[in-house]
Amino acid sequence: MLVSVILPAYNEEENLPLLYRRLSAVAEQLREHSCEFIFIDDCSSDRTPAILSDLKMNDPRVEIIRFARNCGSLAAVEAGLKFCRGDVAIVMATDLQDPPEIIPRLIDEWRKGFKTVWGVRQKREGESFLTVALSRVHYYLMNRLTNVVQPPTGADVVLLDRIIINAMKSSPEKNSEIFMLIAWLGFSQSSIPYVKETRHAGYSKWTFSKKLKVFFDSLIPFSFIPLRLMSLMGVLSSLTGLLYGTYVFVNAFRDEASIAGWSSLMIVILLLGGFQMAMMGMLGEYLWRTYDETRKRPKYVTEKNTLLEDKPSLKVEDQ
Repeated sequence: MLVSVILPAYNEEENLPLLYRRLSAVAEQLREHSCEFIFIDDCSSDRTPAILSDLKMNDPRVEIIRFARNCGSLAAVEAGLKFCRGDVAIVMATDLQDPPEIIPRLIDEWRKGFKTVWGVRQKREGESFLTVALSRVHYYLMNRLTNVVQPPTGADVVLLDRIIINAMKSSPEKNSEIFMLIAWLGFSQSSIPYVKETRHAGYSKWTFSKKLKVFFDSLIPFSFIPLRLMSLMGVLSSLTGLLYGTYVFVNAFRDEASIAGWSSLMIVILLLGGFQMAMMGMLGEYLWRTYDETRKRPKYVTEKNTLLEDKPSLKVEDQ
C-alpha cells in the first residue's frame, strides 16, 4: 500500500531538512507500506526549491510540485490531492508544528474502516491566548452556522482514503475552504488527538487577511444563514418604521408634539445605513464567488511537477 504525504511549503528552508529526516524515520516504521513525500512549493523565494531538488536527487520518494505564482496553502493541498498516487493521503504542514510521528496513529485508525481521520489539536504550544481564542470562536461559529461539523478545537492534519480523494476531484470549487469540503463530503470519520508543537523555525505566513478569507470561504459556501439574516434585518427595520409611524400618526390626532431632535435622527440614519452597507457587502461576497466560478480561471499554475513528465512549457491545472 502506498501512503502519500502532502506537504505544502512556502519559504521553509530552515524546516525542510529536519522535516525530511523525521519523515524518513517514520517511513522506516511503516514496513508494510511504501511512501511518497509530495512537497508543493508555493512559489517560495528562499532556498526551498534548491533544498527540495537536492532531496529529490537523493530520494526517489520525494516528489515536487512548484507553483508559478503564490496561490496559498489550500490550493497547494488541492494540487497534492489531485496528483498523489497513494491509497491514502495525509496532509500536514512543513513548519513541524504537526509532528510527522502521528502518521502511524492515523494509519492505525484508518485500518479500522474510517475513510477520513482527523488529527485534532488537543493543545497548541507557542500560541498566544488571543490566537487560540479566535480559533475556538471560528470553529464554534462554523459548527453552528453551517451544515458541516468539524472538531471544535480545529484540525490541521487529516488522512484521506482514496475514495475521499476521488470525491474531492469531482468537487472543483474555487472558493471553498478545503477542510470544510472534506468534512461536508461525509463518509465515516474519526479523529486522534495530538499536541500542535511550537514552530521549529521561521514565522507563520497566515496573515490576518488570509485568516479573514478563510472565515468567509468557510461560511459562505456552506451556509445560507447570512442571507436569511439580511432578510430578517430588513423585516425588523420595516416593522420598526411602521410602529414608529403609527406612533407619530396617533400623536398627531392627540395634538401631542412628536419627538424631535437632529441627533436622534442622525443615529437612526447611521444605524440603518450601516446595516444596509453590511448587508450589501455580504451579498457582494456571494456574488463575487459566483462570478469567480464562472470565469473558469485556474486556481493554480504549475511550472514543475515531478509526478508528471517534465515539459518545457507551463502546465496549467484547472480545478
